[in-house]
Amino acid sequence: MRILVTNDDGIDSQGIKKLADALKEIGDVTVIAPRTEQSAVGHAITMKIPLRVTEYYINGDFFGYAVEGTPADCVKIGIRNILKTPPDVVVSGINHGSNTAINIIYSGTVSAAREAAIMDIPAIAISVTSHMPKHFEYACQTAKKLTQILSQKELKKGSLLNVNVPNLPSSEIKGLLVTTQGKSKWDDIYEERHDPYGKSYYWLTGTLTKDDNEIGTDQFAIMHNYASVSPIHFDLTDYDTFEKLKSWNIEDEKIIQQS
Repeated sequence: MRILVTNDDGIDSQGIKKLADALKEIGDVTVIAPRTEQSAVGHAITMKIPLRVTEYYINGDFFGYAVEGTPADCVKIGIRNILKTPPDVVVSGINHGSNTAINIIYSGTVSAAREAAIMDIPAIAISVTSHMPKHFEYACQTAKKLTQILSQKELKKGSLLNVNVPNLPSSEIKGLLVTTQGKSKWDDIYEERHDPYGKSYYWLTGTLTKDDNEIGTDQFAIMHNYASVSPIHFDLTDYDTFEKLKSWNIEDEKIIQQS
């Protein structure tokens, strides 16, 4: 099994090293990741500056390819240019910090997996719920388990699995639940600060508004020490509103007939 591993925390992050080591137990792993941290860049791709790719070594041993671009760039250039054969599965992570609920929109980790899904390759995004994680064991086990399942089961084209794991020892995690994307979101605040010269600058911060009160959502699951796996996709159509709009008689039938 050929596995492409990427992330948004950068190729030197602890999470991607743990993930790559775990997946090497079940397949042929190639790491292609951003050279520097690309957290919260979403699904950005690089268009007007060149993408440079260099080999990355750890203690003299080849680890993977560092790309001076975004997580989505890494998947695109990895599949189109670096790899001779497309991977069977793309796994993005292990991210430092959760990617649940509305945060999915901003996540570079999830976007890397989404790019793979756009290219019709099964994909997983996986995160541990701390920006300074200490526990990767359960996340690694889950990544191996789901990667093996995706190599045998057919995931609908355009879909991917988004996994979040509490930053706890495996013995304290209650289990893995299949969940939906939650509705919790960040109440963002830009704090005004001043540099040594007295000039203003702004630093993004905020608090999480916890709007998920049912165990069936990803945010509620991790808050109660469950790991969550949510199937998500990139079709952003609101189908309920689509049907309502059809009844509003706003279409121009003449234009439709002429097209």
